Amino acid sequence: MHSDVLIVGAGSAGSVLAERLSADSRCHVTVVEAGPGPADPQVLLQVRDGLRLPIGAASSVVRRYPTTLTMSPQRHAQLTRGAVVGGSGAVNGGYFCRGLPTDFDGWTLPGWTWSDVLPHFRAIETDLDFDTPVHGSNGPISVRRVAEFDGCTASFVTAATAAGYPWIPDLNGSTAEDPLPDGVGAVPLNIDGGTRVGPGGAFLQPAMSRANLTVLTSHQAGRILVDKGRAIGVDCVGPNGVVRLTADRIVVCAGAIGSAHLLMLSGIGPEGALRTAGIPVHAALPVGVACADHPEWVLPVNWSASSGVPPLEAVLTTADGLELRPYTAGFGAMVSGRRDDPADRPHIGVTLMRPRSRGRVTVVSADPGVAPVIEHRYDSEPDDVAQLRAGTELAHELVRTTTDVGPVSWSTSQHLCGTAPMGGEDDDTAVVDPQCRVRGVDGLWVIDGSVLPTITSRGPHATIVMIGHRAAEFVSG
Repeated sequence: MHSDVLIVGAGSAGSVLAERLSADSRCHVTVVEAGPGPADPQVLLQVRDGLRLPIGAASSVVRRYPTTLTMSPQRHAQLTRGAVVGGSGAVNGGYFCRGLPTDFDGWTLPGWTWSDVLPHFRAIETDLDFDTPVHGSNGPISVRRVAEFDGCTASFVTAATAAGYPWIPDLNGSTAEDPLPDGVGAVPLNIDGGTRVGPGGAFLQPAMSRANLTVLTSHQAGRILVDKGRAIGVDCVGPNGVVRLTADRIVVCAGAIGSAHLLMLSGIGPEGALRTAGIPVHAALPVGVACADHPEWVLPVNWSASSGVPPLEAVLTTADGLELRPYTAGFGAMVSGRRDDPADRPHIGVTLMRPRSRGRVTVVSADPGVAPVIEHRYDSEPDDVAQLRAGTELAHELVRTTTDVGPVSWSTSQHLCGTAPMGGEDDDTAVVDPQCRVRGVDGLWVIDGSVLPTITSRGPHATIVMIGHRAAEFVSG
């Protein structure tokens, strides 16, 4: 099968990109997705319920990867990624905060300033709470905030405001000219009436009836075919065996882990790691060598769990780049939806939003079935650890009169990004150029969270959706 554009991955960016490109009826677009599609009622049930995370042991819509959070001592964890149309945006908690204007302006990349990206943030959303020039009113993704809090969220917000932190009505209201102060505010959520409105359902599914759009679910991409310096196709394994798909333009949208792994399996990555894994080198590029995530320390509290609410309703941001998150229930309740286990307690997450630490994603085998090795290395920067400790002390000060706080533990926000970062012509850390084209390989783009040059100061999901919308014009040419 030959297409004008072949997109690998129907996740948060790939779903948007597929809809945008296939809007031109002259452009035949094929999307390859390793996970299932929405036709299965059980799949739809899992991804639509915005009040729980469908990532438990029985989930059929995720893939899990082991990682090492810290090196001394080694602390291990599991990363969970959506393996379904919609990707991780179909299984997350609905947090839809934008990156800040300073994030984008700080990249100093042509086409990615705040003024460049704001129209695309507006285009992807309909904000049901705010009708201002910085918000969208006609986009496919509904965004709203919880108006009244109870349980642990109410306790946390009351404690934060009593400590002098101002209430921020709109955490997505920052502009370059008028940046938001630090304070506590309701999280913008892509959850409407309890339903998760992810990019797969909002963008891709309505477009799937287009004659020029083909979506192949349950097809795992194993290798990009490169001939004479040009990407010409992708070998996949589907329900009926090996399938070779060719295209004039190939776009990898498989997420920060999946995209990096596929590039390296295809001979695009660090030369030493590729040769050690027995993979011929087509383009020696720093794929996966300096990725980032938001480190998080978790503090259990004995507040009463809230029922019938999203996992996270409000956050406190500080001038030190911390985000304190009062989760409305324990992890078990978030996954199962049940809130009747007294041992499954709500918790506060203390998260560093501008970390210095950098991790690695490394290919170890030419076999696509062998996962890459992931190391977050959160303890590689002493200043990061010191800031997390200070944030934990702040959390104790805020809530100590209202609840008992349990022992702290290391965790991660599951926001891995930057495995194939964008950069300028003279940036030797870059894998793609400012138009998301892979250096040294013609006809190949990466468009997803992999390309973030630095991690955003808010969770990256809304930014990744915006990237899919913004970069569509780079591929359409």
